[in-house]
Amino acid sequence: MDWLREPGFFGTHATMGADLSQLMATIFTTLFVVGWFKARRGQASAHHWLMFCGMLAMVGFFTAYYLFRQLGVLAVEGKEGFGGSQELYDHVFVPILVVHIILVIIGLVMAIYMIILGFRAQMFVGDRRQLNERPLLTTWKRIGAIVGSTTALALLLFALRGATAGFSLRKFEVYAGLIILVAFVLGIETTIQRLWPSGAQRHRALGLFTMVIYCVLFVTGTTTYTMLYILYPGKIG
Repeated sequence: MDWLREPGFFGTHATMGADLSQLMATIFTTLFVVGWFKARRGQASAHHWLMFCGMLAMVGFFTAYYLFRQLGVLAVEGKEGFGGSQELYDHVFVPILVVHIILVIIGLVMAIYMIILGFRAQMFVGDRRQLNERPLLTTWKRIGAIVGSTTALALLLFALRGATAGFSLRKFEVYAGLIILVAFVLGIETTIQRLWPSGAQRHRALGLFTMVIYCVLFVTGTTTYTMLYILYPGKIG
């Protein structure tokens, strides 16, 4: 993965990895906005395939990127790479970055959930795809299985990273945060199930929520990119 540390293609102080991440974030955000407008216009099949393929690609790309590059972990372990003042770093850059990392995890969880919910809530009338208004609830047993499998996966990934790169309290906090956020999101989703038993209503409501998350993610990601590689480039920029 050494090529990710080479100079990027946008002409800033960013590395190839940072420029690639920013480019893919722009593409995915645009794709999701287009897909959302397709749904608003009743073009269900176009919406389905845009979101399904886009979310799978996004989950695959950013999971690999954050695991290999450890962007969030490295960025909050010290001021290396940020050329601004310590006060700006502590009170502006780090809070934005922390919000961004939290939203990344929520966004990835919601992507997987929305894919599953989309398939569960859909039905076909002739050859036309549409949402089914019938009640659609997830049992507590299934929720427990999801949290359990997520915990096992996070612990496995942490053990693998620890064996290859050494133990870090920050890394542990990131993986522990992943487990907590998954449980938190599922807890909220379970509550929302009681408010919107209809799979169709829930898909629309959570779809809008997920779109807001992705748009805010793009803004926070672009802000950190601009601060790191354009406004205040550091020694590794």
